[in-house]
Amino acid sequence: MPRLETNPVVFGVSVLVIVVFLITGVAATDAVARAVETLQAGIAEYLGWYYVLAVAGFLLFIVWLGASRFGRIRLGEQHGQPEYRYLTWFAMLFTAGMGIGLVFWAVAEPLSHLANPPMAEAGTVEARVEAMRFTFFHWGVHAWGVYVLVGLSLAYFSYRHGLPLSTRSALYPLLGDRIYGRWGDAVDTFAVFGTMFGVATSLGLGVLQVNAGLADLGLLEQSTTVQLSIVAVITLAAIASLMAGLDKGILRLSVANLVIAMLLMVFVLLAGPTLGVLSAFVQQIGVYVQTLPETTLWTDAAGDGSWQAAWTIFYWGWWIAWSPFVGLFIARVSRGRTIREFVFGVLLVPAGLTFVWMAVFGNTAFSVDAATDGALSAQVAEDPAIALFGLLGQLPLSEITTVLAILLVSIYFVTSSDSASLVIDLLTSGGNTDPPKIQRAFWAVLEGAIAAVLLLTGAGGLQALQTAAITTALPFSVIMLVMAYGLARALYADDRLLPLDRICLANPAHERVPDAGDPGRSPFDDGVTGSP
Repeated sequence: MPRLETNPVVFGVSVLVIVVFLITGVAATDAVARAVETLQAGIAEYLGWYYVLAVAGFLLFIVWLGASRFGRIRLGEQHGQPEYRYLTWFAMLFTAGMGIGLVFWAVAEPLSHLANPPMAEAGTVEARVEAMRFTFFHWGVHAWGVYVLVGLSLAYFSYRHGLPLSTRSALYPLLGDRIYGRWGDAVDTFAVFGTMFGVATSLGLGVLQVNAGLADLGLLEQSTTVQLSIVAVITLAAIASLMAGLDKGILRLSVANLVIAMLLMVFVLLAGPTLGVLSAFVQQIGVYVQTLPETTLWTDAAGDGSWQAAWTIFYWGWWIAWSPFVGLFIARVSRGRTIREFVFGVLLVPAGLTFVWMAVFGNTAFSVDAATDGALSAQVAEDPAIALFGLLGQLPLSEITTVLAILLVSIYFVTSSDSASLVIDLLTSGGNTDPPKIQRAFWAVLEGAIAAVLLLTGAGGLQALQTAAITTALPFSVIMLVMAYGLARALYADDRLLPLDRICLANPAHERVPDAGDPGRSPFDDGVTGSP
């Protein structure tokens, strides 16, 4: 039995809270369901404006960084070279952006907005425009702005200053060496919760969709029992992939998934109204860009807020909860990039590819829905998980494409679980990049267990999954605000060739800054600083 390598505080607190949640969810399912419903309503009613303002602020902040003089600062040695070429780097960023959620909502979201738009009349041409406008809004630059902030902070402090590739390192300008104590433990623990429940939300959506696909093929019925069985089977597959290692497991599965996703998208584009999809896509991008400022700050103040709570607030919470996970991934593959390259590369390339994916499936779905007198919209209203298979069923080779879609979601379940387990293990092991595989398997099991409990506590599991994302994002959004402030302070010091100790709030300016060779010297003094 290999010896576990963990940070006792981060590991212990994380496991304790998660186990308590699991026990409570199983023992008092109805009570948890009521609590989940109340919690979601409360957050949406009282803090919806905060999520809107926070995500808008994150986006504006990182765009300012990329466009400012700080954009020339390199994430590493100032005269170093990027670790990956542009084509490879963009491919990995796209892989990070593709996931279960994108497959789940590609048809379900546009059709949901078509039937229930927040501003237009349902089923009209205006409703189509609005449906794609909000779909692009939810999956576009705002989502990637959240990821950029976390990823840039982690990459900057790790590659520029030699600190651990961990969330706590981003708070060094404020906490100083206290990041190695309880404050740092608390930050990493919140990152674990955000990653765990954000990934569990994605896994839960994936299970709902796999079950819907199997039911569409007539193989299994849609039921909670079947869904729990699917969680168990795919979690075992994720553990097997983990044990195979990064190169043989996650990498090969990621490549396979990328190929399947591209084949499926190209097939839908060619099998559907190709020219109509392409024409609509160009116009919809124009509407998205033109209305972006208004949409960014829209809070539905004149309405009851229910639409925004179910969609925009859910997505903003989901992206924030996912940000420690995706941010760490994009940081690891971005060494040597300038801040300007990082910001605009990560912000625009994955979002652009996501727009293409959503436009192909969404506009094809509009065409099929019109041809079937709203039958596809009716299916989505009854069960969003069946949306993709309802669309594929109206196109040629439906059985083959349905199998491909099920395979796509299943592999995404495995790769998401694998990657999240690696990230969580990194956070709970004190930054150890090669901990025992048994630890990664342990986290994979917990991710599957949380997804299973969330599926038990809501109508179809969807409401509980949404609430989990919104709730766990709340504390980490505060950490992100502090992270942005600390990053700005660090960049100003970097630009002025100042050691960060001099501007660290935990080390006031009147205190003596340790000399070289002093045993109390900060790790930043060995880092790479310099003018861009």
